[in-house]
Amino acid sequence: MMLIPDAALASTPVVEPAGIGSAIERALGSESGGEDAPLSVSLQLLVVMSLLTILPALVLMMTSFLRILVVLSILRQAIGLQGSPPTQVLVGLSLFLSLFVMAPTLDAVNSLAIEPYAAGGMSADAAIASAGEAFHSFMLRQTREANLIMFADIAGAGAFSDPANVPFSILLPAFVTSELETAFQIGFMLFLPFLVIDLVVASVLMSLGMMMLSPTIVSLPFKLLLFVLVDGWALLMGSLAMSFG
Repeated sequence: MMLIPDAALASTPVVEPAGIGSAIERALGSESGGEDAPLSVSLQLLVVMSLLTILPALVLMMTSFLRILVVLSILRQAIGLQGSPPTQVLVGLSLFLSLFVMAPTLDAVNSLAIEPYAAGGMSADAAIASAGEAFHSFMLRQTREANLIMFADIAGAGAFSDPANVPFSILLPAFVTSELETAFQIGFMLFLPFLVIDLVVASVLMSLGMMMLSPTIVSLPFKLLLFVLVDGWALLMGSLAMSFG
């Protein structure tokens, strides 16, 4: 992974809802021609719904959410549980763990973009650019250099002397590819101990002549016992959070 130092992410304040609210109010006012001429309720709803439509794609493709969700899904498949934990639980767990991982980046966005824009000291274009730089830095740190070079060659952009100059059109697919590769590597390591249990149980059942008994049914309690004994959830959550360091 490319390690790009970012001093802005090291010391940033906690996000304040009041600053976000002021920024939204100012944005809606500027869209209507000035802060004293707010948008009508119908147009405000249209703007909010448009933003909510784009938000899931941004969360999925520009944050740590993708890696965490894929790893948790592989874990459920490795243990052999078809519907437990439910998909809604995995998505919720991935979302809140992503908020924990993305906290430094969100704090940087708040201090560098939202608060200055809400205070009237920064234009909307400058605020968006500042917020984009914070996410750009996070994504760049998690992107494999080989993937970045591959998509740069496909786009015909050539080599970049400064990684900060990599456009989002190249960084985004490289970031998603790197996240999937990392998630599958973690998933492979998760699968190994459960695969060993399946092999041992299948061998024992075959040696006893119990061909009609499904090895999956017998191995499932042992998988759950192993996962509980090693404190699997805490170990996995901590390892996923530290993997973004």
